Amino acid sequence: MTYRAMMGEFIIYYRGKIVGGIYDDKLLVKPVKSAISYMPTAPYKLSYEGAKAMLLVDEVDNKEFLTGLFHAMYDELPASKPKKKK
Repeated sequence: MTYRAMMGEFIIYYRGKIVGGIYDDKLLVKPVKSAISYMPTAPYKLSYEGAKAMLLVDEVDNKEFLTGLFHAMYDELPASKPKKKK
């Protein structure tokens, strides 16, 4: 797990792929099929005005839950784009 600060919020990476972020003290993840199956009752929230809706993760203190969620999502997530050299 790694993170990157971006515009006052944090983008969360799992094994090099973006899984979601922390926005207004809430953990939101991308709504891929595996995440929806893993959390079928999770509400959708906007990370900011005009953004795509993401799934709200309530069990942020449950290490096993988060590990299982991110592991389940991994194969569906797109690979990170390589950074452009200046």
